[in-house]
Amino acid sequence: MGLETYLAACPELARLTSQNGWIDNATLRIKVLAQGGGWVRAAVQFEEVVMEGAGCVAGRKACFGLVRAELNGAGAVTRLEIL
Repeated sequence: MGLETYLAACPELARLTSQNGWIDNATLRIKVLAQGGGWVRAAVQFEEVVMEGAGCVAGRKACFGLVRAELNGAGAVTRLEIL
């Protein structure tokens, strides 16, 4: 599983939300900043969908952060940390 696929499904990105909303994967953007020796450092951004108590969408909030992913020989993520 590559970095984009992994980030779209991983629970770790929820640490970047501020309203305990859910991540809109359609807005997920990844920019690789550095890589080498089995790791990748990337900037991520996405929109957090904030819900009201009644289950209606109350709004959207831009979220962003840095991640460091360790990769195996096939390029699959084996470990992710939020920086």
